[in-house]
Amino acid sequence: MIVESLPRTEAHALPGPLLTELTALYASNREFQQLSGDFPDPDDIRPEQVATALADELAQPTAEVLLARSEGRLVAVAVTLGRHPDPAQTDPWLGLLMVHADARRTGYGRRLAAYVEDRFRAEGRTGLRLAVLENNPKALAFWTALGYEETARRPDLAHGRPCIVMRKPLS
Repeated sequence: MIVESLPRTEAHALPGPLLTELTALYASNREFQQLSGDFPDPDDIRPEQVATALADELAQPTAEVLLARSEGRLVAVAVTLGRHPDPAQTDPWLGLLMVHADARRTGYGRRLAAYVEDRFRAEGRTGLRLAVLENNPKALAFWTALGYEETARRPDLAHGRPCIVMRKPLS
């Protein structure tokens, strides 16, 4: 698996083939899209919606979008924040990790999570946080299996959805 950072340009200026791949990845996760409500119609996710979502993510100054490929195919995407918008939060955040539905249960999610953890550990960061939607027990089980522990329950900042905040020490 090769991981590359999405260039920090206008998300609407993404090359067409890359935007097509990203749209297919987002659309393949219909169940998550239904739970999150991030897109108006989980059965009709459009490239311009994905471009806007990525532009919104990259509006945060410390945000990074990571693209994971295997044999040239986009298999997963992760969005990280080096610093959470809440100044009281000192840990970096993993805002999104999504594996293409056709590539689930093949280890890409675990490997991409480990890649993110290793990068922040190399920077001297001591923990990594994320938030799981309370209505997403599969994600909660995944992150718990990777060693993340619940630290709080609160609405997310973007949409007010009930979330479980989790943290993993990186030391």
